[in-house]
Amino acid sequence: MDRMNCLVAAFALSISLASGFASAQASQPMAPVAPPATTDVNEVPQPPQGMTPGDRKKWFMERFKAADTDHDGKLTREEARVGMPEVYRRFDKIDTRKHGYVTERQVGAAWSKMIQDDMQKKNPIIN
Repeated sequence: MDRMNCLVAAFALSISLASGFASAQASQPMAPVAPPATTDVNEVPQPPQGMTPGDRKKWFMERFKAADTDHDGKLTREEARVGMPEVYRRFDKIDTRKHGYVTERQVGAAWSKMIQDDMQKKNPIIN
């Protein structure tokens, strides 16, 4: 996937996460997403094409929950390494309080900031 598509996908995800948790919709539940079988941090699963921002949010939340093997609502560095390699790569930047774990909210805020910073670098006059 080219860089622009990645930025658009990340932007949609961050907007969805930043907007808060919406009430449940009367749609069929999505199948749970298992963590990837590989621990290769260079292989980053991408959301399927054509997803709405709400579907991307669900996709992210399901991946986060699948990676959170102890179900405490937090990802440790090891859980991120196995289940969310892109979060693992940026773990130190996301874990600003140095607690040794990250939450869904922290990941969303970090992605929003990265997208905003990238947009500012690309076009400082507009942004």
